[in-house]
Amino acid sequence: MRVYIEDTDAGGIVYYVNYLKYMERARTELVRSLGYDKPAMPREGLLLVVHSAQIQYRRSARLDDTLRATAAIGKLGRAGITFEQKIWRDGEIICQGVVKVACVAENNRKPCALPASIYSALKAACKE
Repeated sequence: MRVYIEDTDAGGIVYYVNYLKYMERARTELVRSLGYDKPAMPREGLLLVVHSAQIQYRRSARLDDTLRATAAIGKLGRAGITFEQKIWRDGEIICQGVVKVACVAENNRKPCALPASIYSALKAACKE
């Protein structure tokens, strides 16, 4: 992805929260690559929500940089997924993080198990 002016602060440096947006896109594309588009979960009355994020910023990205965001499943539980994520620029990791996502019921926001089909697809892609 390219860094646009809207991603940066007045000094042309990527605003820190935008790295989380890049990571969100990588997680979405990983799940999409397994055959599940964004609307798949709401149709089942479930949501995937971020429980926590631990981010380490190593280098600043700047206006017009080309970045690559990656996501891998580090740990899979019945009601949650831990993603290991990295943002790269020219072969160097400039930001990395661990993002925990929980599966919750749409109606009451309480944790619940991932559907069996989704769990199986995620398990096949898991690093464990």
